[in-house]
Amino acid sequence: MAAALLLPRAAAPLAVLRAFRFAPWGAPAPRRRLLPGPPTAGEPPPPVLPPASKLADPPVLGAPEPPLPFRAAEAEILRDIEPVVQLIKDILHSDRYGDGECLCPKDENVVVEKLLAFHPRAQDKIGCGLDAIMVDRHPEFRKSRCLFVVRTDGVWIDFSYQKCLRAYIREKYPSHAERFIREHFKRT
Repeated sequence: MAAALLLPRAAAPLAVLRAFRFAPWGAPAPRRRLLPGPPTAGEPPPPVLPPASKLADPPVLGAPEPPLPFRAAEAEILRDIEPVVQLIKDILHSDRYGDGECLCPKDENVVVEKLLAFHPRAQDKIGCGLDAIMVDRHPEFRKSRCLFVVRTDGVWIDFSYQKCLRAYIREKYPSHAERFIREHFKRT
């Protein structure tokens, strides 16, 4: 290599290549096999693949798997909101409360703290003050039961628990909220 420094500039790259080619620590270039068959003495054996039954399932065309961070966040969001969602479904779709009946204090506290507090227009809904939370039929959509805020002035106004959940998710999980909502909530 010292000889390369004394050579003219044009010959220096060639000398460097020769020095690397003939260096005792240089590894020989791998040889390609042209014919099938067992490897020769100078060739390593081909890698052994596990049986097809132990390989991962092939990817489904047209449905790329989302990155792991979203799936992990999705699982966390579901664990977070599942108890409240189950409570609301139980309140609305069971015989636990009849139409026009106010929630018990325990259920009311959960609804106010975990849902109503996150409603985009919570202050408008509560108005002059919150007296109770009631279950009843929606005035326009009579087949649907929903939650109502009963205010201290006697006025009662409906609110969407799904709007509350969406706002909660957007606040607590901002980087994954829109995708989660798109995948798990009906369009409104």
